[in-house]
Amino acid sequence: MEPFSLNTLLMVFGGGVIGAALGGLWAIIICAIFALLGIGLLMAGGPDFLLLQVAFGPIFGPHVGGFGAGLVAGSYAVWRGKHPSGAAKDILTPLIHAGGDTMLVGGVAAVAAHALLPLLAKIPLLGQSDLIAVDLFIVMIVTRLIFHKEGPLGSMESIKDGGLLNTKDYSISWAGWQSPMKVNIPIGIGAGILSASLAMGIKTALDPMVTAGTVSGVAGFVAPLVAGWALSLVILIPLLVTDGKIQQVPVMHCFSIMGAWAFMHTGSILVAAIAGVIAGMIQELSARVFYNHGSTHIDPPAVAIMISTFLINIIMKPEFLNVAALFK
Repeated sequence: MEPFSLNTLLMVFGGGVIGAALGGLWAIIICAIFALLGIGLLMAGGPDFLLLQVAFGPIFGPHVGGFGAGLVAGSYAVWRGKHPSGAAKDILTPLIHAGGDTMLVGGVAAVAAHALLPLLAKIPLLGQSDLIAVDLFIVMIVTRLIFHKEGPLGSMESIKDGGLLNTKDYSISWAGWQSPMKVNIPIGIGAGILSASLAMGIKTALDPMVTAGTVSGVAGFVAPLVAGWALSLVILIPLLVTDGKIQQVPVMHCFSIMGAWAFMHTGSILVAAIAGVIAGMIQELSARVFYNHGSTHIDPPAVAIMISTFLINIIMKPEFLNVAALFK
């Protein structure tokens, strides 16, 4: 696909409109389902379009219609007094009830995020991070500033009340049911191991296809990396359709992709488990710094993926610390 052809821009815009209509969480779950279907199609010898151009590309990637558009549209809807729940942190409620202009704002936001991505790729060293997560983080920060006149950390009054990292006994926490480290750490271990296991199996299946030229190198790399991420997002469906303790499932897609990323560097399941734990800690810190005191949704998993990917690449890659060489 030509990134800035009329057809591509229309696809991006349309995905943003639908992502906003669905709301942020439904949109990212649909993105994850596209990813799982794309991986299955790839392993069956099919094309990589669904995986690379839809789930992680301009059509419905997380930075565009697959999540980001819903966040921007939700903040706009609150600013306009049209949000169904009145809360910009609400990523569960579909925004189809917030009016056509809200959905169109989602389309425009998707196009803007799409245009930003290649600019980010030109910044030295930033490419060692996950650029989709970086793109999403920038969009979330700008959205908070424009529509709610808040900085990245949120409300200064809330911070002064208890301190930046204070959760008020988890009452203001993002996903407070898993904030305590006695819960967070075991989830990180399990998610890292499970995701690395999926990565190992998928990579084993795809490597001969990459060598034979029937699967592109990019698709052969992305599929094992994101399988656990996508599965972890589908697990979030109870957040949308239930309530109470049944709703409180593990939010572990950051843990999963970092476990797979560490495994892809080292081939070690143990390192994947450690990476899952560290990613979980960074995710909780990200929630306390950027989410808990704010009036808008700055996504802790996206922030943690952005930070953790950068750290793993700097630690593992040959051109940097090359720790991965210890596992060869």
